Amino acid sequence: MALAGKGVLAIWNGIAAEAEADFVAWHMREHIPERVGVPGFLRGRRYVAERGAPKYFNFYETETPETLTAPAYLARLNAPSDWTRRVVRHFLDTSRTICTVAAGGGLGDGAFIATVRLSATSDRAAFLHGMEEVIGALSEAPSIVAVHLLEGRGGGGSGQTAEKELRGGPDETVDWVLLVEAADLAPLDAALDRHASAQALDGIAAGFEPARDCGIYRFQFGLASNQLA
Repeated sequence: MALAGKGVLAIWNGIAAEAEADFVAWHMREHIPERVGVPGFLRGRRYVAERGAPKYFNFYETETPETLTAPAYLARLNAPSDWTRRVVRHFLDTSRTICTVAAGGGLGDGAFIATVRLSATSDRAAFLHGMEEVIGALSEAPSIVAVHLLEGRGGGGSGQTAEKELRGGPDETVDWVLLVEAADLAPLDAALDRHASAQALDGIAAGFEPARDCGIYRFQFGLASNQLA
């Protein structure tokens, strides 16, 4: 569907097997509700991999990208709960990027989402121009309900927060993310093969390898700020 704001926090992470059940419960019962209660946060969604890695993808829609570096959010990052401290230290292969919504749109919600992590081969304007045709073709494909292009703005600066320390090593970041949301899995696969393959993106994106950079995830849980009790 159309994203709720102009900012997105895109996060991929694995989790140690012994902590996975705790992670799933924490993420649904505490973490996402806590996050969407922060001023400027509009909605959070979590997905689990059908194909690709890391196993989990989640993202938060915010009023603006600046919401994700604002004092209210930084204060939350620096005051993790005991449950957060217990879970986050088991995160694996974390990628966390603050993004601006650069292009795209949609209508309604789908059960599956593809995340296509890209780097530009040329300057920003040329990359956006090249992606316009890709976004248009994907948007017209069967079962596709939304396509969005996100522009990465890094992980929020060099400052260390209490939650970042719990994750250990530095988080990865991405340059661009193409999100393709669909009602069904097979048509999503077909649309990606036709319109977002390495061949289709040749000359637009740098070093794109579908097996490494494209994951397909199934929706698990979502919560909007206006749904909080």
